[in-house]
Parts: sequence; C-alpha cells; structure tokens
Amino acid sequence: MTFSIVARAVDPGTGEPTWGVAVASKFLAVGSAVPAAVAGVGAIATQAEANVAYKGLALAHLDDGATASVALERLLEEDERRDHRQVGIVDVDGNAASHTGPSCFAWAGGRTGSTEDGAYAIQGNILTGPEVVEAMEAAWLASSPEEPLQHRLLAALAAGDEAGGDSRGRQSAALLV
Repeated sequence: MTFSIVARAVDPGTGEPTWGVAVASKFLAVGSAVPAAVAGVGAIATQAEANVAYKGLALAHLDDGATASVALERLLEEDERRDHRQVGIVDVDGNAASHTGPSCFAWAGGRTGSTEDGAYAIQGNILTGPEVVEAMEAAWLASSPEEPLQHRLLAALAAGDEAGGDSRGRQSAALLV
C-alpha cells in the first residue's frame, strides 16, 4: 500500500551529505509511520506491515557503525513477522539495503543502487506493478546532483505515482530530509 525512496546525496550548496525519505500511500498519515532519518547517521523507511520500532533500532545500529545491510540483517533476524515487512535503509557511507518479505501483498518489490554522490533504496507494495519502482529509479538516476535532495526525492515519488503508484489510490504522502 506504500511506495518510498530512501536516499543519501551530497547537498550542492554545502557539499555535506544529506539523507532523506519520500513516501506515498493509501495509508492515512503515512509520515507518522514510515520515514526516519538522522543527519550523519542514515535514513530508513519501514512499510508493508510496518514495524515502527525498526526506525529507532536501525538508526541506533547505524550510529554504532553498522552498514545498511548489517543494520537490516539485525532487524530481520529478531523479527518473527519479517516475511510481512518491507524496509529500505541508507547509511552514512552511502550504502543501501532493501528487504521485501515474501508475504507482502502483490505487487511488491524494490531496488537499490548507488550514484556518484550517494545511494538509494526504493521499495513498494500493493502497487500497480513493477513499473512504479522502475519509474522511481529512472527519475532518481535522471536527477542532477546539483538539485537539492528534496527535489530529487519528490521527482522520484511523482514518477512512481505517474506510473500507477498504490493500486488502491492516494491518501497521504510525506517527505523527510
């Protein structure tokens, strides 16, 4: 019921790394459940059967020096409902990790990647199809590192919406940088 992008990029004005999350959903008040980010640490989106405890736990793992993939592994290993979860994480060094549990409602999936100025994790569930995630990734990769992170995140989110987005419609969105 949700699609999101978690990313790290270099701020063109300051030259400093920035982290952010953009998310849209049929779920009301999606911004209260899905995104979290801390400057100098990383960012996370937890969705599908969201485990809001993941936000603090993942950021604590990242703050202790874990990479995105190690933080994700730690979250999932202790969670009996991991097959119902979807998570995207980007760490301080620009590594990305994403998980889509096999019990997430279709269509569900994600992509991760890196760019010269950072990394991204894109994921979604209950989407019209894989074209939503593909459009988000294409928009992110086409965006200029000279643009502020919030503009790049919104462009990716808009592309996902234009490609079909949440198969049940729109109700809320959030942006955290």
